[in-house]
Amino acid sequence: MAMVRELFGVLGSSTAIQHHTKSIPLLIRRFSLPSTRKDPDLESALSRNKRWVVNSRLKNIILRCPNQVAPVKFLQKKFKTLDLQGKALNWLKKYPCCFDVYLEEDDEYYCRLTKPMMALVEEEELVKEAQEPVLADRLAKLLMMSVDQRLNVVKLNELKRSFGFGDDYVVRIVAKYADVFRLVNYSGRKSSMEIELLSWKPELAVSAVEAAAAADECGGGSEPSFSCSLPTTWTNPWERFMEFNASPYISPYREPGELVEGSKESEKRSVGLVHELLSLTLWKKLSMVKLSHFKKEFGLPEKLNGMLLKHPGIFYVSNKYQVHTVLLREGYDGSELVHKDPLVVVKDKFGELMQQGLYEYNRRRYLANLEKKREKGIESVKSVVRKRDRTDHGDDVDEQESHGDTPGGMFDPEERKRFYQILFSDTQ
Repeated sequence: MAMVRELFGVLGSSTAIQHHTKSIPLLIRRFSLPSTRKDPDLESALSRNKRWVVNSRLKNIILRCPNQVAPVKFLQKKFKTLDLQGKALNWLKKYPCCFDVYLEEDDEYYCRLTKPMMALVEEEELVKEAQEPVLADRLAKLLMMSVDQRLNVVKLNELKRSFGFGDDYVVRIVAKYADVFRLVNYSGRKSSMEIELLSWKPELAVSAVEAAAAADECGGGSEPSFSCSLPTTWTNPWERFMEFNASPYISPYREPGELVEGSKESEKRSVGLVHELLSLTLWKKLSMVKLSHFKKEFGLPEKLNGMLLKHPGIFYVSNKYQVHTVLLREGYDGSELVHKDPLVVVKDKFGELMQQGLYEYNRRRYLANLEKKREKGIESVKSVVRKRDRTDHGDDVDEQESHGDTPGGMFDPEERKRFYQILFSDTQ
C-alpha cells in the first residue's frame, strides 16, 4: 500500500505529468500523414465525440471539487487544457440538462451537475463495479502484449479512458488483484512507477481476430485472418490486402524477440497488435500521437504511421480537429459501433442528455430572438404611424409581424436531423 500511496503522489504531481506531455505539441507539429480518402461515416463518428469528450472532462472536474460545486472562473482556467476558446459560462449554459449554473450573493457564477447528470454518474459507477473483472482482464491483456510484461503508470494514464479505466484504477484493479499485478519501481524515480504482470493467463492470450475465427459458424472455426472493410471498387487496396492476408496470422501475444525487425512476419505481428489494442478500447480508436508513445513497450515499428496507412482496409486514419486518430474499420457499421461496451451504453445516455439540453438552449434563443424581432417590428410600425399622423394622412396602418420569423436552424426538422447526425448520435 506504501507503493500505492507513492503512486498517487505521482499522479497528483503536475510536474511529473507535464514532463511526459510537454513534448506532445512538438510531436504533433512534426507528425504528418499523406492524404487519404475520407470516410464520411467515420469522420461523423469522430465529430460527435468531440463535445462529449469536453463535457465528460468538465463533469469529472466538477465532481472533484469541494461539495461537487465548481466556480465558473475556475472552469474558465481549465478551458485551455480542454483546447477550448470563449467563455466557460456560455458553454455551460448550452447544456442546461447537464450543468446547473447559478449566481451566488458574491456575484460569482458557480456550476454543479444537474440531478439527471448525477443519476448517470451513479449509474456509471454501478456499471464500473460490475465491469471490474473485465477491466482487470483488459489490463492483463495489455501487459501480456508488452515486451517486458510491464507498463509505465504515468504513460498508461494517457490512455486509461480509452480502455475504460477510471481515475482510481490503480486501487480498484491493481491493488485488488494482487495475485495478477504489482507496482514496481526499478529506477527509484517517482515517474518510473510501473504496473507489472505477475501471472500469465493463457486463456487471455487470444486476440479478437483469433476469437472471431474460432466462432466462425462455417464448419467449426477457420484460420485467423484480418477482415477488409473497403468497397470492392477499391481494386489496388484490395489486392494489397489479399496479398498481406495470405501469410499466416501472428498473434500479438507471441514474443516478438524471435521475429526479424522489418520482416513481413514482424509487420504482421505489429498490425495484429495495433488491431488488438484498438479492439480493447471502448470506441475502437486511439490517438496516433499517444499510441506512438508506446512503440518501445509493444515493440512497434519506428515508422508506425506509415505502416498503418499501408493497410487502409483494416485501419482508418483521420486528421479530424488536427488530431491524428486511428480507427478500427471493422469496429464500425457506418458511423455506429458494432458492439457497445456497457460503459459506452451509459455514456450514450450522457450524449442524449446533451442533445436534449442543446435543443432546449437553441429553443430559448430562438424564442428570445423572435421576441426581439417582434418588438423591433412594433416600434417600426409605430414610427410609421406617427410619421403619417404628422403628414395628416388618414390611411389606416395594420401592424404586421415579419414574415421571416419562421422556425429555422435547429428548428427545421431536416436541419436538426443533419446537425445531430454530424455532432452526436450519442458522453474518452
